[in-house]
Amino acid sequence: MFGLIRLPILLMIAFIVGVFFERSNQREACETRGFWQDGICMTVEGPNE
Repeated sequence: MFGLIRLPILLMIAFIVGVFFERSNQREACETRGFWQDGICMTVEGPNE
């Protein structure tokens, strides 16, 4: 019975950790092209430059 309760809790924790990990990767990738402001990557140059 405890396994049925433990599985959704562990899945939720893994999902939340994955979201924070991906946001961290996006922030690092943004540093090469622009700056991070309010959770959005603001690029310095235009898309076709």
